[in-house]
Amino acid sequence: MTKIKPSLPKGTRDFGPAELRKRQYIFNTIKTVFEKYGFQPIETPVMENLSTLEGKYGEEGDKLLFRILNSGDNLSEIQNSKNEIQNNKELIQKVSEKGLRYDLTIPFARYVVMHQNEIAFPFKRYQIQPVWRADRPQRGRYREFYQCDADVVGSDSLLNEVELVLIYAEAFKQLGIDVTIQFNNRKILAGFAEVLNITDKLNAFTVTLDKLDKIGKEKVAEEFATIGVSEKANEVLEYASGKNNEEQITFLKSFLSGSETGRKGIEEIEFLLKLSTAPKLNITLARGLDYYTGTIFEVKANNVQMGSIGGGGRYDNLTGVFGLQGVSGVGI
Repeated sequence: MTKIKPSLPKGTRDFGPAELRKRQYIFNTIKTVFEKYGFQPIETPVMENLSTLEGKYGEEGDKLLFRILNSGDNLSEIQNSKNEIQNNKELIQKVSEKGLRYDLTIPFARYVVMHQNEIAFPFKRYQIQPVWRADRPQRGRYREFYQCDADVVGSDSLLNEVELVLIYAEAFKQLGIDVTIQFNNRKILAGFAEVLNITDKLNAFTVTLDKLDKIGKEKVAEEFATIGVSEKANEVLEYASGKNNEEQITFLKSFLSGSETGRKGIEEIEFLLKLSTAPKLNITLARGLDYYTGTIFEVKANNVQMGSIGGGGRYDNLTGVFGLQGVSGVGI
């Protein structure tokens, strides 16, 4: 019998007793904060139907879904119907109907729709479970990792955003982690696109803008030119770095004066800052997921070279794709 050298799939980890105890301490600390603010726990299955997951994370997100092969002799079925299969997408649909969850938010939206007659709105839930992404493994980025989510659905009050900032601040304070809580508003980004007359290029614009911290102003300006964004957009880059909240808002009021959507975003930003001093405005923050519609958050650990350790935002239309209209939500 051939001996097989034991190994793990790339992007996954074992946890020994010492590490696991530390991780459980972190989870318990976060759980305690969630419950202090009235959030209740739920769990959803490891796998979801691909019809639930696909089309919710944008084109790039769909590429990172782990798909599960259907049981049975799939290859024979494909060979028997090969004349009917026109492209790779049809082939995937033939062999895979389920996938591992990419995050906890889309499964939560599905849960809300399926259990809408059993829960009272506004519904505040937290969920601490693993998720999977078919990403390229690298330092600080794994294919299997845990998310600790807190969401409120059934309320469009901006007081929910204020509460989520408090949760972030308290949880990381209890864990002894020095962080910066950044925020922006997708209405601001939509307002930029209106003013620059590039509403048809909004996604490309925001993806490029979000790279500012990684590649710098000059490279972002070059990419703007490549995708056909006017040089006026470079004014946004000038006001993004080293400016305090008040300076950025003053700039926004001038730059977005002709955009009703942008002005609404400014109102929401000012409301949040009036009731909370913790978050720092970052007008280039975009967050990659397509379902965000209002406030967006990102948390970074200070003095540590790694990516964000928290994120989230407002999603007004998420349950609508599952048939439940008019239910606003926000989560981190």
